[in-house]
Amino acid sequence: MARRFRGESVHKVDAKGRVSIPAAFRRVLEEGDPDWEEGQNPNLVLVYGGKARNFIEGYTMTSMEEVDDKIAALPRGSKRRRALEHMFSGQSVQMSVDETGRLVLSPKLRSKIGISNEATFVATGDTFQIWEPSAYEEHAAALEDWMDEEDEDFDPLILLDMETAEG
Repeated sequence: MARRFRGESVHKVDAKGRVSIPAAFRRVLEEGDPDWEEGQNPNLVLVYGGKARNFIEGYTMTSMEEVDDKIAALPRGSKRRRALEHMFSGQSVQMSVDETGRLVLSPKLRSKIGISNEATFVATGDTFQIWEPSAYEEHAAALEDWMDEEDEDFDPLILLDMETAEG
């Protein structure tokens, strides 16, 4: 079973857009890049598409290949396929982690989500997200509020057993 992204942390972003990736995330990226070898830098894909998204999503090469395969299985020319191709191919960038464990976020990527001098990295299992810290705090608070609406003895693990998921 492949490693998964875990945890969250805030990292400084320098004037050139360089930001350190959490060390544990780098191990997942290495494992998820079939071309990676010891001493090399792993590749990944950052998806910034979707105007409603206020985060950038990072994919290992293997995870991105799974998404690409699912998109390719859709009928050519269908609206669904075109929309997904636009977001996951057109509004994404493939890059490598640099030799010091950093990513370079272009001005376009930083302005898309409002990052200036810090970025919050958040694990989401087989992907990770990069947020502007205050936007992430607001998002996390909304999730907590949703959880607080449940009964006092609510166990979040019950969500795993639900057949249909609510948005």
